[in-house]
Amino acid sequence: MLKHLPNALTVVRLLLIPLIIFYIFTGNYILAFVFFTISGITDIADGFIARKFNLVSNFGKLMDPLADKLTQIATLASLVFANIIPLWILAIVFLKEFIMICGASFLYGKDVVVYSKWYGKLATVLLYFAIVVSLLLKQFELAGIWELIDLGIFTLALLSTIFSLIMYIKDLYQKGFIDKQDLKKEVTVDKKEERKKR
Repeated sequence: MLKHLPNALTVVRLLLIPLIIFYIFTGNYILAFVFFTISGITDIADGFIARKFNLVSNFGKLMDPLADKLTQIATLASLVFANIIPLWILAIVFLKEFIMICGASFLYGKDVVVYSKWYGKLATVLLYFAIVVSLLLKQFELAGIWELIDLGIFTLALLSTIFSLIMYIKDLYQKGFIDKQDLKKEVTVDKKEERKKR
């Protein structure tokens, strides 16, 4: 039973996404907040259980980060369409996740597990906190200084997100998962082709 619990929690997170979207669009921000919070708790729980009891699976390695990304993007997109947050917040997060997906595709088959570092966790926590604050502000119709505070939290989350992306790329490059020799070869080939054209 315990063996399948992390994966079951991941599936629960995926099932919660439509509910979060539905309640944002229907203006029931409290229920959106509740289900979004439950999603965050299951994220923490499945990661803890998988590491604590060595229950990491191929399904979990693929679907756990996917569930996180889908939850974040879907919730942010819903907040944008509901005119609660500006579009540029979604655009930056979407671009970062797109780059991460491209990186994951590049590393596929290399038997590489990219573990979350403190800066990645910080970015995720700040983003989740900013979303929660947005939902509560909308529910209780708070504006002015509160909106500026929420925007400040989003800004910190996005700066942390960009920093974590840079650090992950740097880490992969330094550990040799990105083949430095191949990169040099591509540059050399490009230069030779340019000379031939001239």
